[in-house]
Amino acid sequence: MTVTAQIVSTRPVATLINVFTISPDRQAELITLLARATEETMKHQPGFICANFHASQDGERVIDYAQWESEEHYRAMLANPEALVRMDQAATIATDVQPRLFQVQSTHPKEAQPEISQPEISQLEEPQPGERRP
Repeated sequence: MTVTAQIVSTRPVATLINVFTISPDRQAELITLLARATEETMKHQPGFICANFHASQDGERVIDYAQWESEEHYRAMLANPEALVRMDQAATIATDVQPRLFQVQSTHPKEAQPEISQPEISQLEEPQPGERRP
């Protein structure tokens, strides 16, 4: 079973959505750099919750969707010299960087579907001619 992060509006977190404009030939390089910076630096900052990186299909954008326990934790990270070096590295690869803090206001998940076990799946299949099912 795949476990995914859940975005909720009931938890007061600071959400960073950082839009990087990038040359398509450097998109993978930027994502690699952001992932390394997260593993080596950001994850160890107080208040860090998670980071997710999204690559646009046209290769011209990278979205950094990150969450911090509070705006204060995010601002403290901005003052950390090691974090600043990482952010400067990303900024030199991108042609434009647009970081903004957000608060989740509303979420609309699809209702969870019950998991079906193998015996239940076989009961859903059409019986073969002459086959009896319990």
